[in-house]
Amino acid sequence: MKSFDRSDSKLVLAHVLFAFAALFIGGVAGLLQSMVKSGSIELPANIGYYELLTAHGVLMALIFTTYFIVGFLYSGVSHTLGGKLLPVSRKLGWYGYALMSVGTVMGVIVILLGKASVLYTFYAPMKASPWFYIALALVVVGSWLSGFGIFYQYIRWKKGNKGKLSPLFAYMSVVTMLLWQICTIGVAIEVVVQLIPWSFGWVDTVNVVLSRTLFWYFGHPLVYFWLLPAYICWYVVIPKVIGGKIFSDSLARLSFMLFLLFSIPVGFHHQLMEPGISPFWKYLQVVLTFMVIIPSLMTAFSMFATFELYGRSKGAKGTFGWVKKLPWKDVRFFAPFMGMLIFIPAGAGGIINASNQMNAVVHNTLWVTGHFHITVATSVALTFFGILYWLIPAITGRVLTPRMNKLGMIQTIIWCVGMFFMSGAMHIVGLFGSPRRTAYNTYNDHPDAVLWMPYHVAMAIGGSILFIGVILIVYNIIGLLRAPRGETEYPIGEVSEASEKTPAFLERWGLWIGIAVALIVFAYTLPLVDMIMNNVPSPGYVTW
Repeated sequence: MKSFDRSDSKLVLAHVLFAFAALFIGGVAGLLQSMVKSGSIELPANIGYYELLTAHGVLMALIFTTYFIVGFLYSGVSHTLGGKLLPVSRKLGWYGYALMSVGTVMGVIVILLGKASVLYTFYAPMKASPWFYIALALVVVGSWLSGFGIFYQYIRWKKGNKGKLSPLFAYMSVVTMLLWQICTIGVAIEVVVQLIPWSFGWVDTVNVVLSRTLFWYFGHPLVYFWLLPAYICWYVVIPKVIGGKIFSDSLARLSFMLFLLFSIPVGFHHQLMEPGISPFWKYLQVVLTFMVIIPSLMTAFSMFATFELYGRSKGAKGTFGWVKKLPWKDVRFFAPFMGMLIFIPAGAGGIINASNQMNAVVHNTLWVTGHFHITVATSVALTFFGILYWLIPAITGRVLTPRMNKLGMIQTIIWCVGMFFMSGAMHIVGLFGSPRRTAYNTYNDHPDAVLWMPYHVAMAIGGSILFIGVILIVYNIIGLLRAPRGETEYPIGEVSEASEKTPAFLERWGLWIGIAVALIVFAYTLPLVDMIMNNVPSPGYVTW
């Protein structure tokens, strides 16, 4: 078996290690934050709760995910499109890495200096240091360069393989980065055109509704930027890991295209409680939000069909006999499967958040934070953890030992238990009205606030367990880097022989991009014009 290209391995490993360094630092901030929220500790006077909250959100939601995703996608593109990155693609990957790294370090320094405690959403009219916004811009531009490298590799492969169906992993990688390139246009405009001039004092006021709308034009597709690489693992990698086949290539490609179409023009469902936006446009984007449920259900159907067909091929009998045939003791399967399983309640919570009347009940409560943690911090994170146990050995020429597999299983269980306590408590206390984005406060010992306290303590217990999981995954990464030498296969599944042939129109990129742009124009043009024409300007505020 051909080993992974050494130059490509360095690029992938650099992204993965940076991602988990961000996870560790963000985990420390999250642990301290949860302890403060429960009233268990008080921070030194020179450390603010909202500094920790901002650092935790930025490092976990933006930096950890983006670095890992770029590294993972580059590994698969390298493996499936020729076995080696083209020099231009590799250079773009390194340029993107360098630019994102400069932006990350700059942003974290500004946050820790107390100059940008505006949370990861950086909502105006709260005003951070201009260097925080410049740092964000560098991260976005760096990620664009990385995306261009993937596009270049794909285009060159297609030119050299006319008439051939592109590999499924590469196809899904292009859709993922295409979604990212389109959605980050909104946040780039917000940061460069609005927030940087405003924070430097070049203009006195900012259009608050417009800035938040541009953020959520990016903010909800960001969720699918996290999820689609996890779906790539579920669709393409897991069938190979368990010894089965991909249920349907065409279903997988269609589901990704539907995610591209329906995950961008839906940002208003995050702004249902916000004035200044017509109810009609909110309603339209809620409808489009519910359309995203369709490819999610397609994914669930495809995965469980894969599992059942594999089990039946191994002689499983009865309705659920196939469950016993799955490799439950293999962390490469177990961790992503737990992510799939937990995504069921996570998806149900998303339906609640996107429903106008129910959103009114939970919108500004810890329910939303709990939902956030069982999507990106559980379904996505567990899948990423599972990927590590074959990706690092595959790119470094090592093997996963039984001991490392066992430690991975333990880490997965610890993560699930910690999230059960933390996210479960967040969901319940959110229904009781406990607000999000707030430090410890008993509101003068109000009976409602006193009722919240046991749940806040449960959140701190869950956060402590999760931090043990963070330490263990870092330990496991070191163990994987020092594992015995050997050959580990990069697991790419084969399509079932019974699967229907993939239609050619699924690779007509101009058609799909055109439909996506049309939906975005339809959903956003008139509302944005109205926000610009009816601007209610606001000066900046420093609330910390």
